[in-house]
Amino acid sequence: MNVARHTDAVLLLVALVWGSSYLAAKTATAALPVLAVLFARYAISAPACGALVAFRSRRSWTRAEVRVGSLLGVTQAAVLLLETYGVAHTSAANAGLIISLTIVLTPLMDRTGDRRLPRTFFLAAGLCVLAVGLLTAGNGLHAPRLGDGLILAAAVVRAAHVTLVGRLTTGRRIDPLHLTTVQTVVGCALFLPAAVPSLPALAHSGAATWTQLVYLALFCSVFAFLAQTWAVQGTSATRASLLLGTEPIWAVAIGITLGGERFTLWAALGAGLMVAGTYWGQSIERRHRTAVPAGEREVCPAMASTGV
Repeated sequence: MNVARHTDAVLLLVALVWGSSYLAAKTATAALPVLAVLFARYAISAPACGALVAFRSRRSWTRAEVRVGSLLGVTQAAVLLLETYGVAHTSAANAGLIISLTIVLTPLMDRTGDRRLPRTFFLAAGLCVLAVGLLTAGNGLHAPRLGDGLILAAAVVRAAHVTLVGRLTTGRRIDPLHLTTVQTVVGCALFLPAAVPSLPALAHSGAATWTQLVYLALFCSVFAFLAQTWAVQGTSATRASLLLGTEPIWAVAIGITLGGERFTLWAALGAGLMVAGTYWGQSIERRHRTAVPAGEREVCPAMASTGV
């Protein structure tokens, strides 16, 4: 029982950390250009992952880990680029809610064989689309804001990234830590050229900004991924889905309490519909997945949303 509670606590902590990442990223981008924030995040994460590999790993790297990690590093960088630019132009609460669309978009992309998702899943997805409309409406109907549009695009790209992870890693001898390390190195290399003009500003940033950057790199990336990987091995997929699915709730709570953000009536209604729609869609997909032969579907959409 104590082990189960410990596992639940770790999963809730991961969800809280991911939920807080939106406000942390928004605060960091208020002080530095987005590309500088992204480079710093990768530049801190990469050596941290390398140190963990040197300390923990006892087996050699495989070519598959390098090849797959390099490709996934590019798609992950695209996701973070869209997310970080998006959260810089919208509220942290909105970003955390809209990105949770990934949970219902991933099963739509991760289709194998002739199996079809139940019709009720598309009703849940439609509820989420309606929620996005209400979240972007603000005080009334108008064209979506730039930030909301970028976060919506990030949700689509993230769903594609998660689907790709499943297809490229299933059945292969790939160490998750090795894979993460390669992705961070690739991301660091991709953002370095664009971040060069901002390096002086980055170097002279204050303690508060560096605290945000270190938090994003070590807690929202390295810690959250490793803690999630450890915890999901000690509980059921259903329980892990429910606990990790609280991420948008944490994003809203932290955005309002610590970020001083405000919700209009339309946005509050949209938030409620988004949480209900993603949980509903998640439960439908999970029942559908467990009803088919084991091994046909390896990617759990509950793991799709991983903060900024």
